[in-house]
Amino acid sequence: MHDVPLPKLFPARLTCVMGCVLIALLAAALSAPLHAATPGVSTSAVAAAPAAQPVPAVAETAHGSVVDEVDVRTRLEQVYDEAELRVLRLLANLPLLLAAALIVFLASWIGGFISQRLHWLRLRTRNPYLDGLIRRAVRAVILLIGFLVALDLLNATALVGAMLGSAGVLGLALGFAFKDIAENYIAGILLSLRRPFEPGELVRIDSYEGKVAALSARAMTLITLEGNELRLPNALVFKAVILNYTSNPKRRFDFTFSIDASQSIRKAHAIAMEEIASIADVLTDPAPSWTVVEFGASGSVLRFFGWVDQRHSDLGKTRSEAIRLVKGAFWREGIQGPKTTTHVVLAKDEATATPALADQEPATSAGVDTSVNRDIDRQVAEVQSTDERNLLTLKDAT
Repeated sequence: MHDVPLPKLFPARLTCVMGCVLIALLAAALSAPLHAATPGVSTSAVAAAPAAQPVPAVAETAHGSVVDEVDVRTRLEQVYDEAELRVLRLLANLPLLLAAALIVFLASWIGGFISQRLHWLRLRTRNPYLDGLIRRAVRAVILLIGFLVALDLLNATALVGAMLGSAGVLGLALGFAFKDIAENYIAGILLSLRRPFEPGELVRIDSYEGKVAALSARAMTLITLEGNELRLPNALVFKAVILNYTSNPKRRFDFTFSIDASQSIRKAHAIAMEEIASIADVLTDPAPSWTVVEFGASGSVLRFFGWVDQRHSDLGKTRSEAIRLVKGAFWREGIQGPKTTTHVVLAKDEATATPALADQEPATSAGVDTSVNRDIDRQVAEVQSTDERNLLTLKDAT
């Protein structure tokens, strides 16, 4: 448990305190009648105000037009007396204003102090986003109570009703104006509750693909496989079709090979299955499989499948090694690819008729790297550690 130092909290609440002081000043100025009795000021001064205005004299200008002569001096005296009464009333209520400002400041400090210790109220959860939401709600409630107490102390409770009424109308207008922002905020809350993905998982959201780095109140951050940082609005993520490649550790790869129509499909598939199964990173459960995609005049198209464990092997590297082994095995067994429409042999070069042994594909995958690709993991970790608005945590951390 760490206490929150008071000096660190003061700058963050300075604007809040100044705002409440201005509200308190306005409330004090409006809380009493304009000509109420004020200490040190005689009511006779107010009564001494002229009861009737002198009849404006009618004067004729040099141009012959007639205008009303306004007693500017009397109007200025009235404005001065009114301002003087308000200033004196403000000075008389200065202790109450200071007390109200102190109450608001204490409420702000207490709200921040308690919001950092939610375990006292048994409100803490394992979801970091909900923790932040509850923390802000607790602080706002305590600060609102402080404002109400301060306004009640200044006898300005009528101002509360006016402010609440204005806030309702203003909130409705702002709701229409900032609809997208509110939609993204609510979508962020729902995504945090549902948690369809975790940091570091590879996902596809609509046409966007990358590893999850962070989720803030307004946007989700992806690191694409090219190393670029991609930010998607939460509303788009919430409504989009999400494909999570990492949620299941086992993932299937596939590739196709075309062979000439004169070649044996049974022999080709038997050779390919043997080569794919020989790769250490290819799982035996599910086992490799195959299918004929197409057979036509141009040849036969075979599709082969294999499974890997993404926690230990990289899908792309394992697939590439499988293609290399199958291609080499087909070459050694004489299984040819589709021939072109015109196949003309002008001469036979004995030196190139049979490929040299060194040019053939190796018959083993020993020493080939099929480990998990870690090219962008460091960038994902940097975003996770530097983004203070990140709302996601690893499963092990919860």
